[in-house]
Amino acid sequence: MSTPPPNAAPPPSAAAQPLAELLRAMGRAAADAARTLACAPAERKNRALLAAAAAIRAQRLEILAANERDVRETSLRPLPAALLDRLQLDDERVAAMAGGLEEIARLADPIGTVLAAWTRPNGLAIERRRVPLGVIGIIYESRPNVTADAGGLCLKSANAAILRGGSESSHSSAAVHACLQRGLAAAGLPTTCIQLVPTADRAAVGFMLAEMTDSIDLIVPRGGKSLIARVQAEARVPVIGHLEGICHVYVDRDADLQMAQRIVLNSKMRRTGICGAAETLLIDHAAAAMLGPLVATLLDAGCEVRGDQETQSADARVKPAAEADWHSEYLDAIIAVRVVDGVDAAIAHIERYGSQHTDCIVTANGATAERFLTRVDSAIVLHNASTQFADGGEFGMGAEIGISTDKFHARGPVGVEQLTSYKYVVRGAGQTRG
Repeated sequence: MSTPPPNAAPPPSAAAQPLAELLRAMGRAAADAARTLACAPAERKNRALLAAAAAIRAQRLEILAANERDVRETSLRPLPAALLDRLQLDDERVAAMAGGLEEIARLADPIGTVLAAWTRPNGLAIERRRVPLGVIGIIYESRPNVTADAGGLCLKSANAAILRGGSESSHSSAAVHACLQRGLAAAGLPTTCIQLVPTADRAAVGFMLAEMTDSIDLIVPRGGKSLIARVQAEARVPVIGHLEGICHVYVDRDADLQMAQRIVLNSKMRRTGICGAAETLLIDHAAAAMLGPLVATLLDAGCEVRGDQETQSADARVKPAAEADWHSEYLDAIIAVRVVDGVDAAIAHIERYGSQHTDCIVTANGATAERFLTRVDSAIVLHNASTQFADGGEFGMGAEIGISTDKFHARGPVGVEQLTSYKYVVRGAGQTRG
């Protein structure tokens, strides 16, 4: 194993420091690092990203060993299947972390981009220029890949990051974080650009949310409903996040059955524990002939189907759906199925029960598709494509910090550009206002 870089882990006395003192020190260091990053050239940031990716590839076995330790320790307090799936790493997922950093490095640098420019009649030249936000706090659970994704996106967008991972993934996150710091050191950037909170104490979350307004400019939570609800309730700084991913697939009367089967099966079963997994299937009453085959496709793949009366009549294996099922984010091999009277009824169902995350229509009718895409008020709407494409990497962003269902500042996958703001630069020649 190679020697860790400076500041790859807190000094031995850090664990003994009072929590408030520790976090305030991290906040001050992050604010200083953010000022350095704001002026760092794109080449230096990209060099750090590529060096971090190389370190992840070189430290693959160490990362996997750390992850195995995390998984083994969770056996003492078993995790839900969705969280365990997010926690576990393998060769492919480690390679994906490195690949994500390399893709982020290839993106155009957003900082300093002139978004608009104009000259006023009095001769003032005005630019709207993209700038970093400053210091971003990321609070997440059971997702070691977020350490790489969030660190990389913050670095590219010239924001310092304070990462607070879940206790379930503490060893994995520390191993990945050490690689990020190797990348920073290799590029001559402060290793405090990306810091990892070195404690599993839950009080650290509350302190970041309410007591670090002088150093943290934005909080991004990634985790279950209870974590995100807490962040949104307690935060005294702006938050980008989503509460749930209650995602729908609507199969229209003009859908192709084989295409619908592929999309529905992939949307639900490719990975059931991600926020872009379909949780409800809506089928047009006029497409009743497709109901049986679609339900059978799911059941035969090992998915539990809970349906309305018409869906139960289509297959004896279907269980009755309760009202709560239309509100449920299962994150499991379970789906709720309802027959609706056309696209407008599907839109009404999504408006009532959805979470404005990701919703899909399957149809060959362009006008019907456009009606759905325009009227469904979700962060991501798709036509003839799986809901599992709700992912920043699939959108060409390299990675994402999360999927935002907010309507202010950022919506949908939160990538490099979504982690920036802008300022106005005004140049004059001695003008004064009368």
